[in-house]
Amino acid sequence: MKALILGGGGREHALLYYLKKSKVITEAIAAPGNGGISEMCPLFPLNILDTKEITDLARSQKIDLVVIGPEAPLVAGAADALRHQGILVYGPGKEGARLEGSKAFAKNFMKRQNIPTAPFDVCSDLDEAKKALAKRTPPYVIKADGLAAGKGAFVVGEMKEAEKIASELLVERRLGEAGQTIVVEDFLKGYELTAMAVTNGKSYRMLPLSQDHKRAFDGDEGPNTGGMGAYSPLPQVSKSLINRIEREIIAPTVEGLKAEGRDFIGTIYAGIMVHDGNPYVLEYNVRFGDPEAQVVLPICDVDWGDLFTACCSGTLGEFGEIKAKTTAVGVVMASGGYPGSYEKGFPIEGLERLKDREDILIFHSGTKKAEGKFFTDGGRVLTVVGLADDLRQAREKAYHAVSSITFRDAHYRRDIAWQAFV
Repeated sequence: MKALILGGGGREHALLYYLKKSKVITEAIAAPGNGGISEMCPLFPLNILDTKEITDLARSQKIDLVVIGPEAPLVAGAADALRHQGILVYGPGKEGARLEGSKAFAKNFMKRQNIPTAPFDVCSDLDEAKKALAKRTPPYVIKADGLAAGKGAFVVGEMKEAEKIASELLVERRLGEAGQTIVVEDFLKGYELTAMAVTNGKSYRMLPLSQDHKRAFDGDEGPNTGGMGAYSPLPQVSKSLINRIEREIIAPTVEGLKAEGRDFIGTIYAGIMVHDGNPYVLEYNVRFGDPEAQVVLPICDVDWGDLFTACCSGTLGEFGEIKAKTTAVGVVMASGGYPGSYEKGFPIEGLERLKDREDILIFHSGTKKAEGKFFTDGGRVLTVVGLADDLRQAREKAYHAVSSITFRDAHYRRDIAWQAFV
């Protein structure tokens, strides 16, 4: 089969890396890709929100399977357009993608399906928002309904600040359409983890749990980012809690989508808060997380091309349990200033020394290649992954590799996977 990977980040680099290893994928291309991806396959520049551009490329390149990495093209209906052309797609259609595209839809879906989540109110004007906030105690949680590139969730300690944010979203339209409806919900204290499962809409298979590190600085301080690192599996999470997450969250999500007639082929991602020992869904994504994909894909004992094809063709039920064969720690190297403003175009040194090592994987996010050299070209630049039988060793390998890579103003957290060792 010939595959197209849609997207250009570290997640897509990881997806391509493992599809190239698959026994069922003979050829692959990427659009738009990045510097690291360009070393592995041909790149095609396109607008990933333009469904016609995507379908035209897939048809002209005689693509058999499209794997869609980011959320925006899924919410825009790219999977529907491709399936209409008879092409296999790993990624949900527009109806299924509403789980990520609308926080209000997702919360109401959870309510209908009795999936545990924080109590909430959906508000479409400032008066409703003020009433919803008045019912709650600090800290206050406000979320923009639509896709906001990670900038739509707010946790604040003062009522005055909460009302100001609600006004900025609902009245001033700070986030445009994404914030014209908001969700106000109870704050849950605990620790976060990511549960992902692949599904064909009927069967599903759980993947090993992972944990992202969203804050920019050590000790979970600083602004939220797209993710500064991740690790998998989670030794501190009991088997009984894993079983509860599957029984109370993943299984009813798949069943609920099916019962409501929402076709879903792809990855269900549940961002979970463990509060007083109980799992609650904070949010859904409808694709692999980034950087979670970079640590989960490498440790699974599975042929990913085979698995994605099985999801698309309805034969996922023939697959056994997907188990972790090793452990992984991934450290994101970012541009100085990220997630705020940053400069780019700096040369990246040290990558050659780490090439062809089976225990170190380097997935590119914000890079470009020119005249045989890699340069920084985004906020998150690289995810450096260490693999080992033991999580502590995997962490040491990742940080040893990070220390040998340099670019100007490079920034990374030095405490990835800290919760596994508390």
